[in-house]
Amino acid sequence: MTTAGSSSSAKARVAIGKNINVETYEMPWVEKYRPLLLDDIVGNSDTVERLKVIAEDGNMPHIIISGMPGIGKTTSIHCLAHALLGDAYKEGVLELNASDERGIDVVRNKIKSFAQRKVTLADGRHKIIILDEADSMTSGAQQALRRTMEIYSNTTRFALACNMSNKIIEPIQSRCAILRYAKLKDAEVMKRLKEICEFEEVKSNDEGLQALIFTAEGDMRQAINNLQSTWSGFGFVSADNVYKICDQPHPHKIRAMIRECQKGDIDSALARVGELWDQGYAAVDIVTTIFRVTKTVEELPEYLKLEFIREIGWTHMRILEGVGTLTQLGAMIARLCKLSTAPHMMTL
Repeated sequence: MTTAGSSSSAKARVAIGKNINVETYEMPWVEKYRPLLLDDIVGNSDTVERLKVIAEDGNMPHIIISGMPGIGKTTSIHCLAHALLGDAYKEGVLELNASDERGIDVVRNKIKSFAQRKVTLADGRHKIIILDEADSMTSGAQQALRRTMEIYSNTTRFALACNMSNKIIEPIQSRCAILRYAKLKDAEVMKRLKEICEFEEVKSNDEGLQALIFTAEGDMRQAINNLQSTWSGFGFVSADNVYKICDQPHPHKIRAMIRECQKGDIDSALARVGELWDQGYAAVDIVTTIFRVTKTVEELPEYLKLEFIREIGWTHMRILEGVGTLTQLGAMIARLCKLSTAPHMMTL
């Protein structure tokens, strides 16, 4: 599920928002600027075009939309359902999220009863059952679901949103059209953030917006949430304020540490890692930021950058396996310094 949209529905929301007393009620921007139309969705234009064709044709197949969090999967399904059903949306749509109970009993009772229920829809239209985070359903529930999909396919169509389609059992995958959503591009996220800043009269600078994009990593939902949090907390969206709100190691410190590793200055690099550790950052936060920053350091020769990334990847793997200690990070720094030190400079 994501929040990406363009000016049409967003402006409508702003017009509505002016009639609401902001002192007593302030809708989260992630909901306030959620697209209502397929045309409003940002990114994955080729896949969205396929959904528009389905909306025009009116005969929706069972579909699976897979991709990272916050890039528009659930929103796209809701927009498609609105386009297909119009005013009958409330009666013709059943949504079950991962937070709901979705075991075998729910599939046999709740989903089956909705599929059997008679709803007056336009000719050629079907009821829609939306299963968000479908990859978190148990295997037993998915097995029960596949037969339900077959029996009631004349009146009911299923739309499944998931992060990893390989966690959906093969029999369900074979019954569905699979659409894959890619991570949103930085330019697409930036365009949307600038629109929201304009609507909400948010004061910001370019460095602050770039920091939002860096911390979100293509997740529109997180970018908008961080924007609202920074604006509410500080009244100005700058890079320093964003990193304080997101509580991530500052990339400038990480970049300086990587340069010190490139020079072989192990003492200074270890001191920087120790400083981050003393500030309370977890090992996984530090190593993840090091990886993301290393990819953008232009001073590193390409061959050395690849070697750095390999060593950081090995350390990341060990930390995820449970060895998240300062010693582990120190060993990584030592290996990075060794990679950039000439053999004749090393002493036994």
